[in-house]
Amino acid sequence: MANRLAQTTSPYLLQHADNPVDWWPWSPEAFEEARKRDVPVLLSVGYASCHWCHVMAHESFEDDDTAAYLNAHFVPVKVDREERPDVDAVYMEAVQAATGHGGWPMTVFLTPDAEPFYFGTYFPPEPRHGSPSFQQVLEGVTTAWTDRREEVAEVAGRIVADLAGRSLVHGGDGVPGESEVAQALLGLTREYDEQHGGFGGAPKFPPAMAVEFLLRHYARTGAEGALQMAADTCAAMARGGIYDQLGGGFARYSVDREWIVPHFEKMLYDNALLCRVYAHLWRATGSDEARRIALETADFMVRELRTAEGGLASALDADSEDAEGRHVEGAFYVWTPEQLREVLGEDDAAFAAAYFGVTEEGTFEEGASVLRLPGDTGPVDAARVAGVRARLLAARDERPHPGRDDKVVAAWNGLAIAALAETGAYFDRPDLVERATEAADLLVRVHLGEVARLTRTSKDGRAGDNAGVLEDYGDVAEGFLALAAVTGEGAWLEFAGFLLDIVLEQFTGEGGQLYDTAHDAEQLIRRPQDPTDSATPSGWTAAAGALLSYAAYTGSEAHRTAAEGALGVVKALGPRVPRFVGWGLAVAEALLDGPREVAVAGPVGGELHRTALLGRAPGAVVAAGEGAGAGAEFPLLVDRPLVGGEPTAYVCRHFVCDAPTTDAGELAGKLGG
Repeated sequence: MANRLAQTTSPYLLQHADNPVDWWPWSPEAFEEARKRDVPVLLSVGYASCHWCHVMAHESFEDDDTAAYLNAHFVPVKVDREERPDVDAVYMEAVQAATGHGGWPMTVFLTPDAEPFYFGTYFPPEPRHGSPSFQQVLEGVTTAWTDRREEVAEVAGRIVADLAGRSLVHGGDGVPGESEVAQALLGLTREYDEQHGGFGGAPKFPPAMAVEFLLRHYARTGAEGALQMAADTCAAMARGGIYDQLGGGFARYSVDREWIVPHFEKMLYDNALLCRVYAHLWRATGSDEARRIALETADFMVRELRTAEGGLASALDADSEDAEGRHVEGAFYVWTPEQLREVLGEDDAAFAAAYFGVTEEGTFEEGASVLRLPGDTGPVDAARVAGVRARLLAARDERPHPGRDDKVVAAWNGLAIAALAETGAYFDRPDLVERATEAADLLVRVHLGEVARLTRTSKDGRAGDNAGVLEDYGDVAEGFLALAAVTGEGAWLEFAGFLLDIVLEQFTGEGGQLYDTAHDAEQLIRRPQDPTDSATPSGWTAAAGALLSYAAYTGSEAHRTAAEGALGVVKALGPRVPRFVGWGLAVAEALLDGPREVAVAGPVGGELHRTALLGRAPGAVVAAGEGAGAGAEFPLLVDRPLVGGEPTAYVCRHFVCDAPTTDAGELAGKLGG
């Protein structure tokens, strides 16, 4: 019999709707039930494409005996961290503070007042490697709750007080300047992996936002070392197993330093951020490889993640069925030499094995290899490679596909809109700009709807129940601003302004600090507030970037002041932890450069408009349009006449404007960085 999760829209919660565990979604009613029964709450947090979440579900939550014990002694609450990042953030902070590490699945025991008192992540069904079994944990918590209630209350009170006492040091005094940016660059250089690209050791995550900072820093200062780190990292990832060499798109991370074996789930946010970074790398260097990866990644997002309503789905699972019908990680993507021979015949299989690094012993499990480009094959026949790739892709398509998490997350769609719009504009792919516009239309129609506040998720064209958080407002505004620059449609600028006004009214505290949840959002044990960029830009830095761009478009002093106030945190964190504030540093580069404001009085898509979009100046904003109505669409175009009847570009920064130009070459020179 289905439990209460059957009524939800989250694909992750729906995966647990038939568990024998009597799950509740996060709701006041669940805590009321715990109060009434005088039992603790078991909070289990995960997400649809999380491998160990599936493992724990199969071992424990699908087990009748475990479920019976859980139902008798707890109120079990299931949360999709992608739908409720605020709940996830608050309790993850507590888990990390208590245990020194965190991750998913996250398992937290709470009082009926939602105060945490015992924590963990994955618990095995039997005691293992010094870790108690899940059943032992449940019994231990039940005993403590029954026999040592005062102790439990004391622990919970202490944890909540500790969390409440963690005030955020946000830099306060001013914006990041040359010295902070230089220190951040030095810090990245120290952590750079000279041999394999990227930063730090294993597991190694694709550092899209740090690369964006490096590209902007190079554009502004000409620092060759910054460009080299960016280009070499992108080349190493593009040739590694983290990149899908047949179908395009990136996996979540590499389990090794060398980018060989990925954790196979594919997330929309990684692919959106990386697509945009490779497009920007091409803009900086003209690299054919960067162009190919940007386009293949854009095509992957559209082909594999686009929903019937025009939005982009969240993720593809790491796991799928192998030839024996077992559900295993990477089954869809890996190849043995024998499988190559079955599809390609002897000669082409030998060629493919050498080209893609498929070995007899395998680079993954059970003799299988992850396809990559080890690059030691010498010159290759491009037509032969294309033929082999097409045949392997067609054969792979016959395999059972990984599951897809179909929910549309506002923030991640904002990142994808920016990537698709810019990639489409750079490479003359109007279809990609069209897909970006359709995703933006869905966000306006469904996620803004009639309530005039962003909803975090939707599924099948129906808005979810959860309010948007700061990253939703920041990333969607970023996407809309990129779309406005590419399409010349001022409506997207207006929508961005509408969202950013809500940021000013609902998410901003004293001294420029920002909160992840709105002033009128559900009150948790602590109001979440995280300025660090991890897998995605933090809400804090995403909002700072969008506020800065919007101010450049409109001249709004309020938005400029808010952006500068928010960037105080980058001044504080940039020199200390540059890997974890990459987007913040990229925004700081835009601030240091102006950012420049480019008004093109002339046709959208014309030579001057295209030249403006290809300008490398960090964070430059571009408005294009012609005729009497253009100024109504974009304030930047007011009083910008044609010169001699020719399309004309105006470049300004810091309240100073260059002489207008009708020459694309001259404009490119003004925007080279």
